[in-house]
Amino acid sequence: MPINRRVARFNRRIANRFVGPVLSRMPGFGKVHHRGRKSGREYTTPVKLFRQGEKIVITLPYGPGSDWVRNVLAAGGCEITTRGRRLRLTDPVVFSDDGRTPMPAITRRILSRFDATEFLALTPSDLPTSTRR
Repeated sequence: MPINRRVARFNRRIANRFVGPVLSRMPGFGKVHHRGRKSGREYTTPVKLFRQGEKIVITLPYGPGSDWVRNVLAAGGCEITTRGRRLRLTDPVVFSDDGRTPMPAITRRILSRFDATEFLALTPSDLPTSTRR
């Protein structure tokens, strides 16, 4: 079971305001820039991410039902800021890890403690055409 929703609400309302700006500058972290499905309002959400081939994979410790995930899926993509670069990402796909997804070992260990096995994979849209599949 993913992390409790109460923890997610606390992080969204309080913790993300303090750690978000710092984490998004560190390797393996970033900020997702997305727009509300109903409100149209712009939001940012700090996330843990890693590369898997050409894809950017974002961990979903609160599960795929989080508002920001639903916003990204509805919009067909988002932008992320990671290590000072802003990237446009498209083609979001939620998938479950069967234990064979290549990811950093530390990430796998931490997520396994929370039984967080779902991820969001996105394709950078600013890849040259010859490298996109």
